[in-house]
Amino acid sequence: MQITFYGAAREVTGSCELLEIGNQRILIDCGMFQGSDFNEGKNSDPLPFDPKSLTAVIVTHAHLDHVGRLPLLIRGGYTGHFYATPATIELAELILDDALEIMTYNHRKFSSPILYDTTDIAGVMQSFKPVDYYEPFVIPAETCLPAGRAGIQVAADSRVRGNDSGAVTVKFHEAGHIFGSVFVEITAEGKKVVFSGDIGNVDVPILRDTDPMPSGVDAVVCESTYGDRMHEKETERRQILEETITAGIKNGGIVMIPSFSLERTQELLYDLNELIDRQKRLPRVPIFLDSPLAIGATKVYRKYTQYYDDEAERLLRAGDDLFQFPGLSMTMTREESKKINFVPGAKIIIAGAGMMNGGRIVHHALRYLSDPKNTLLIIGYQAHGTLGRQILEGNTPVTIMGERVAVRCHVKAVGAFSAHGDQEKLMDWIAGGDTLPKKVYLNHGEPLASDALQKRLTDELGVKTTVVDKNLTVKV
Repeated sequence: MQITFYGAAREVTGSCELLEIGNQRILIDCGMFQGSDFNEGKNSDPLPFDPKSLTAVIVTHAHLDHVGRLPLLIRGGYTGHFYATPATIELAELILDDALEIMTYNHRKFSSPILYDTTDIAGVMQSFKPVDYYEPFVIPAETCLPAGRAGIQVAADSRVRGNDSGAVTVKFHEAGHIFGSVFVEITAEGKKVVFSGDIGNVDVPILRDTDPMPSGVDAVVCESTYGDRMHEKETERRQILEETITAGIKNGGIVMIPSFSLERTQELLYDLNELIDRQKRLPRVPIFLDSPLAIGATKVYRKYTQYYDDEAERLLRAGDDLFQFPGLSMTMTREESKKINFVPGAKIIIAGAGMMNGGRIVHHALRYLSDPKNTLLIIGYQAHGTLGRQILEGNTPVTIMGERVAVRCHVKAVGAFSAHGDQEKLMDWIAGGDTLPKKVYLNHGEPLASDALQKRLTDELGVKTTVVDKNLTVKV
């Protein structure tokens, strides 16, 4: 059994790992690299493996940096299945359609490449196999022959029957990161490997808590996005949100919130609902959810209420609409988005993309960043090279759609809205099983973050820990 790391190695995007067990080749995620441009040049590079050789593809969750290159597998000849939870499948379709729309727009405006087309996305969607949490499925050894959809169908429908020789058993656990997200437990050849995907924050609204680490794990591939940082507590998060918005409204300005369409936006709506409708702690001003993707994703959240945590279920039973409150308008079309500019006075604009590297937020930033009355509230991770990262680091002016724009507005960041667990959460999760993992491989983190988490794991837990490099292959 061996693992090769083809993405998210000493960086935070492009997640892609290949697990080889005998003749079986199982890919975990195939995400887009994100940085200074929405579609980084690395995404156009040839895949470092032959998609036709893959036995199965497992998708941990629907964020673009985990699903964005799945259509390239179809384009490259992959004929097997993609395994994911039902919610992830629906969200992934929204994400891929949105990515194609942005690529098409950027191609028209800036001659940027288009990686795939609607046929490739349709191929992905037709090949998805829904698997719910805690339902083990087996990829039998016989599917290691050139894998077609028929062979994988047998694997997915197979029940775990003892310890089939050469079979690979897979189980999904709650990651608590975004709706439908999982960490993956894979057992084969008498060994157990866990792939974290992304591990969620603590005390997250709506979502269930992250499941504990399984026992007897030989190796864990763990993300390390916030491996060097601690988030604010939930109460501090809501207080910062209240204070920042109140101050921005008092200034008579516009509060811009670039938000990831999956999870961050829904959590933000949940908290705004609490502050505006239930506690009445924020003044009433127009609030615009200016993101068709987030609006579509919220419909998926409404559909899969079985994934809600206890508090969200209680509010739902009491008749509370978690994602709608007085003053909130949802703008689906470009025409509706443009009309926001003509709404007078203070207002709040929630728009994607979360790292400000595309989407409608860049149009609002172009218009409003230079006014000292306005506020930019950053509530998610900003990858190196993105517009959001540049602003967060104090750069001014910045380039937006070819124009140089001075950053004069108030800029505030709050880490507790992140869908990623901080250093303490990752430490607790790795150490939270009945036994410690024998090895930990850290990916999905910038070098300082990964190195800091490696040091704590080694010093405090005594676990052999490696920060992975791209194309590194390790034996389990």
